[in-house]
Amino acid sequence: MEIRSSYPRSEERSGGLAPLHQEENMAGLILLGLCFSHLLNDTIQSLIPAIYPLLKTTFRLDFGQIGLITLTFQLTSSLLQPLVGTYTDHKPKPFSLAIGMGVSLCGLLLLSRAWDYAIVLLAAGLVGVGSSIFHPEATRLARFSSGGRHGFAQSVFQLGGYMGTALGPALAALVVVPAGQHSIAWFSIVALIAILVLSRIGFWYKKVRTSQKKSAQSLNRPPLPGWKVFAIISILAALIFSKYFYLASISSYYTFYLIDRFHLSIQSSQMLLFLFLFAVAVGTIIGGPIGDRYGRKLVIWFSILGVTPFTVLLPYANLFWTGVLSVIIGLILASAFSAIIVYGQELVPGKVGMIGGVFYGLAFGMGGLGSAVLGWLADLTSINFVYHVCSFLPLIGLLTVFLPNLDRWVANKGR
Repeated sequence: MEIRSSYPRSEERSGGLAPLHQEENMAGLILLGLCFSHLLNDTIQSLIPAIYPLLKTTFRLDFGQIGLITLTFQLTSSLLQPLVGTYTDHKPKPFSLAIGMGVSLCGLLLLSRAWDYAIVLLAAGLVGVGSSIFHPEATRLARFSSGGRHGFAQSVFQLGGYMGTALGPALAALVVVPAGQHSIAWFSIVALIAILVLSRIGFWYKKVRTSQKKSAQSLNRPPLPGWKVFAIISILAALIFSKYFYLASISSYYTFYLIDRFHLSIQSSQMLLFLFLFAVAVGTIIGGPIGDRYGRKLVIWFSILGVTPFTVLLPYANLFWTGVLSVIIGLILASAFSAIIVYGQELVPGKVGMIGGVFYGLAFGMGGLGSAVLGWLADLTSINFVYHVCSFLPLIGLLTVFLPNLDRWVANKGR
């Protein structure tokens, strides 16, 4: 599938015109590089929840303390991402991606040597800071390399992240659980590879960002009233709350749920978590292209509200159907985020980094808050009760009915 660049169709280089296909090929390579680096970044991130059973035993933690680890990681990321995105909208930083990965590397090494709970929280916070630097600028570059197929580009970029999130538990089961906490340091190799890839992308970005400025153009859409933009953003935020609170129940507590209800081993439960997260990775590539072709609102409807029957059935299923339902839930739920990101970027043209930072920040924040709240709820009741409560969260997707069809609004406005 061909990926075309969105910057000018020709530019002066060495006294001549660069061939168009070279620009297109380079943009495609950059998008694939962003996908790969997102995979590496989120592999590192997903190690943290994947080793919760190990940390729980080592430091004698309760579920509330487990949730606080996720909250620390998610909040450092969510609070900084909108600020980073707004700043880089005005002052792009070509090498900020590699710098962010360097911060994550420091957190990873500290986690491998953490000697008490406070150091675990500090390490999780550093990984969150690195993530906050990575996502807004990477989102901008994904859009820049899209050739106008913004949903497809976001899906490709997010595919890497979801695949990395799926790989973390599997690698933790194969490496960290048998070898212990210190083996986390081996994953510094992953971070170093990512730094090399992102440095190369940084050189390319520095070279073409002048062209990016020249080609930057907002959609031919009259501006929506400020109150309406705020209302739409609020609805999208509620949908992200629904999606990521539910995902927090899986990513942070699915292994505990499987161990408690079906008496599985840690490794077996982590492999089932891997299957769910892999389904999320597969599902995410679907939403973007469908949104490009049929509209973002349709994808949001199907992804968030359409998953409800399966989440409601999950707490009552046996082990086999729990695995099947979790895969179906992952496939359906995953497609929403790329559609929400592009919908927001089209709603507020020219603020790609800010929108990316706001929505990624909301996603991380809701995931962290959800993990902390659900951990507290699990301590008060049971892990099974948590899944009964969370099964109704996708009903918040009914708010999608209030989202306008942006293209139809333009047509009506032009009459």
